Amino acid sequence: MTENTQQQPAANPELPTQYAPAEVEGKLYERWVERGYFEADAHSDKPPYTIVIPPPNVTGSLHLGHAFEHTLIDALTRRKRMQGYETLWQPGMDHAGIATQNVVERELAKEGKSRHDLGREAFVERVWRWKGESGGQISGQMKRLGDGVAWSRERFTMDEGLSRSVQTIFKKLYDDELIYRAERIINWCPRCLTAISDIEVEYQDDDGELVSIRYGSGDSEIVVATTRAETMLGDTAVAVHPDDERYRHLVGTEIELPLTGRRIPVVADEHVDPEFGTGAVKVTPAHDPNDFEIGRRHDLPNLAVMDERAVITAHGPFQGLDRLEARSAIVAALRAEGRVVAEKRPYSHSVGHCSRCKTTIEPRLSMQWWVKVGPLAQAAGDAVRDGRVKIHPQEMEKRYFDWVDNLHDWCISRQLWWGHRIPVWYGPNGEVVCVGPDDEAPTGEGWHQDTDVLDTWFSSGLWPFSTLGWPERTPDLAKFYPNSVLVTGYDILFFWVARMMMFGLYAMDGTPPFHTIALHGMVRDQFGKKMSKSFGNAVNPLDWMDTYGSDAVRFTLARGANPGVDVPIGEDWVQASRNFANKIWNATRFALMNGATVEGPLPDSSRMSATDRWILSRLNKTVAEVDAFYDDYQFSKLSDSLYHFAWDEVFDWYVELSKTTFFAGGEQARVSGRVLGEVLDVMLRLLHPLVPFVTETLWTTLTGEESVVVADWPKDSGFRDDAAEAEIELVQRVVTEVRRFRSDQGLQPGQKVPARLEFAGTVLVPHEAAVRQLLRLQPEGEGFAATASLPVAGATVALDLSGAIDVVAERKRLAKDLAAAEKEKAQANGKLGNEAFLAKAPDQVVEKIRTRLAKADEDIARIQAQLDGLPQV
Repeated sequence: MTENTQQQPAANPELPTQYAPAEVEGKLYERWVERGYFEADAHSDKPPYTIVIPPPNVTGSLHLGHAFEHTLIDALTRRKRMQGYETLWQPGMDHAGIATQNVVERELAKEGKSRHDLGREAFVERVWRWKGESGGQISGQMKRLGDGVAWSRERFTMDEGLSRSVQTIFKKLYDDELIYRAERIINWCPRCLTAISDIEVEYQDDDGELVSIRYGSGDSEIVVATTRAETMLGDTAVAVHPDDERYRHLVGTEIELPLTGRRIPVVADEHVDPEFGTGAVKVTPAHDPNDFEIGRRHDLPNLAVMDERAVITAHGPFQGLDRLEARSAIVAALRAEGRVVAEKRPYSHSVGHCSRCKTTIEPRLSMQWWVKVGPLAQAAGDAVRDGRVKIHPQEMEKRYFDWVDNLHDWCISRQLWWGHRIPVWYGPNGEVVCVGPDDEAPTGEGWHQDTDVLDTWFSSGLWPFSTLGWPERTPDLAKFYPNSVLVTGYDILFFWVARMMMFGLYAMDGTPPFHTIALHGMVRDQFGKKMSKSFGNAVNPLDWMDTYGSDAVRFTLARGANPGVDVPIGEDWVQASRNFANKIWNATRFALMNGATVEGPLPDSSRMSATDRWILSRLNKTVAEVDAFYDDYQFSKLSDSLYHFAWDEVFDWYVELSKTTFFAGGEQARVSGRVLGEVLDVMLRLLHPLVPFVTETLWTTLTGEESVVVADWPKDSGFRDDAAEAEIELVQRVVTEVRRFRSDQGLQPGQKVPARLEFAGTVLVPHEAAVRQLLRLQPEGEGFAATASLPVAGATVALDLSGAIDVVAERKRLAKDLAAAEKEKAQANGKLGNEAFLAKAPDQVVEKIRTRLAKADEDIARIQAQLDGLPQV
């Protein structure tokens, strides 16, 4: 730029006038992958930084929860990569046993077939074929979001290496007597036809019925109440508390079980609450977990009366009925016999449902495989207690301990065909052989493998080390285990996190799978309501990416992410983030047009203006602040810090204050151009982990370097200039106060007004030209008359408003506003001066009135100042 000219040079030809995300995002991502930026080298001498992706289901597609979590992980890994770490973000997918089998079975149903028509081997082949053709679409969607994962390392929980890990740890647990097979009550889904674990059961209040039934007769009569009348067919006892005097004479006797012709004993058990209901409970050991334990203590028979589809199998008129049909029929039959003492319907009570298909689960006695979690859970709790693993935010520790300290043994077998088949063989003479990955399976007549598969969470619990080659001691395992941090939702703290802790500590000789567990909340709509298709408020993040760009979606999600707290999000917030991306684009483009450069060293501060020194001081403080927030996983705060620094301080103040310098040209313009280039360079690098696409385009254009992905992360240089910050703060006060006055007087933002700036003797003198430009203030000119005078920041701004406003009308309007403010003040003072009122009013009401009084005082002072600033008429 030549000196003393206001002509702006042409825009950089590489930077279009408008930012079009759809035209750049895909190409940039392909370039990043092709150049191997996201890959990780186990032989590097850089310090490792490892995060595993919470593996999405192979059946899944990118939802807003994924986009949220992936944005946070991507921001962490991009920053660490820039800081010089050998960074591994491990990708992959979960085979999702029940969900995937359901998908393929629905496809078969359209053909009029079931899995049994194909047989096990052909069905599993069909699932693999579906996985190859339709599964894993989420991978392409992750690329749309900008996920910087090491794609060459992508793993699947059913691939060969991970299957070897599963078989190895099963064998090890089995040999250590931490896996066993036993008949217990499990949660059974009559729709999915498999056992499910406690954490896969969702409880909700359903309307049912509570029926009180008279067992026995005469002196042996006992009344019990139940919400599941159909299970009475499997009752094998009635239980009472041993200290309950009402039933002591019946303990040890037998009473008649209605409708069945059977007689059942009355037993005394301390589990029974004598204060609840009648103090007597029916005992159905094969269909209730508490009853099962009572049955074990009293050696009661287990009488199953339902099959796997919850159809009644007991002999008699109810055989073949669905459980709900049987419930109505049995109550009707009891009523006909005069056995129903009371009925309450609707009766709201908590009922368990399958988390996948929402069917009401059925407690069922079944032979299953179990993990003895006691010692494993103890180790998982101790790792957090002794500080080896930190949970963030710390207040989530209590939820973690409440879970791991009270874990029941884990049912790991599932009655499915898709999944890791349990590596146990049974022989013709009752032999049981557990086979490791290097063992030969038994052969010969009568030998067969267990038909069940393992719970999906069993294999995903190995994820932090199975993806690195365990059980082999690979270079990857040595370099990248344990993970640096696990970023995941608090909602799967029990499903997944606890499983990984137990297995990691067990398999890796007491080394936990990660140093930190950083928990985030759930994404909700703008009203704080859970997002759901049934609610009609679910959002496809791909739609928002199409409309506003991936950076806008990412920045919105990060800006709402407070540790462990749910994240409300609305489309207007994404629009605001799109505006931010556009602001970055336009302001950087303007800067490039006006000489912003990164060429050469930064000039000595003695050659800089106060404005230059101010922005560099603020820049370094922002670097330090952002680093501190990253290290504390405060994504919302670091996003806000960057947003306000970029928009408010760089674009709205520094660029605007420097325009007169740039337009004037000369040495100072060259100095400020280098300062602006420095600020943009650092700011774009700071923003890159959150908004990678727009920053890549702008930074490479600004610097001419290869990619911001592999650029150095900014460091706080330590430069501070408190005097310059104080000076620019005065300039900001002047501009802000005069802008407020102009607005109060009804002046348009672009309306020019003659003004005299009395800055002599203040630090404001060098900023007069910039202040005039920002405030649209013309020189005094001939005939100037100061009709308003504003004292601010030790200086005075005198304005000639004679041709700009109707002074009479403005005085009338302000007088009316002043009267209203004085009336508000009088009313507030009246209440606060009333002792009787203060004695009765709640504290929050009194505080609200005090706030109103303070606001009234503020309004009176402001309006009076406006009146004083108007010319007399």
